[in-house]
Amino acid sequence: MTSAAAAKISPVNPDNIKAVYLSADDLKVAASLLYNAYFDDPLFVDIFQAEKEGYESRLRSAIREELNAFWVSRQPMVGLFDDGRLLAVACLTSPDAAFGAGRYWHWRLKMLLTAGLFGTRQMVEKEERVRANVPAKDYHMLSFIAVHPDYQHHGLGHILMGAIDSVLEEDAKSEGVAVYVTLPKCLSFFADGRYNMIGPLEVGHITGHIMFRPRN
Repeated sequence: MTSAAAAKISPVNPDNIKAVYLSADDLKVAASLLYNAYFDDPLFVDIFQAEKEGYESRLRSAIREELNAFWVSRQPMVGLFDDGRLLAVACLTSPDAAFGAGRYWHWRLKMLLTAGLFGTRQMVEKEERVRANVPAKDYHMLSFIAVHPDYQHHGLGHILMGAIDSVLEEDAKSEGVAVYVTLPKCLSFFADGRYNMIGPLEVGHITGHIMFRPRN
């Protein structure tokens, strides 16, 4: 990073950070944060075939359609804001069978048109297999989590984890939060957040780990 670029980055004061649910106007910025966070994620690299031309477009489209599906279905999407700037985001699915791996037909159609048949199938298979291995019936699934690259290592991830816990506490029937971790460096982050290791799971050519944070 150049000194000029660094000068444009304002320091983060944790006392000024606000965790709120995203609005429709926030989705574009949230999609950008998620794109940067998952561009090198092994699972998405595999699912959307990074070795083939158009990977960036397929990934952007998939993330955009996922966020649209979350919004239409009123699934919890939490953002961390500092004076109006969206710095971090977490997207969860609530314990509702109506919003699962299959989503609904118009989501599938859009995903087929933008991400392709292979990518769509892999996205659905990934969620179905993860859900089949979670040791709970009614629970939240942490589908996406991202912190702005310029504001990482400032404690925002832990603040976001606290916001996720608040979402869990708002739903009396939820037994906890599950997540499928594909980056080894993230395992300790979730372990520090009291997520228990359930075990490895291979999806496509990638082996990740299912972790679960039970309700207190």
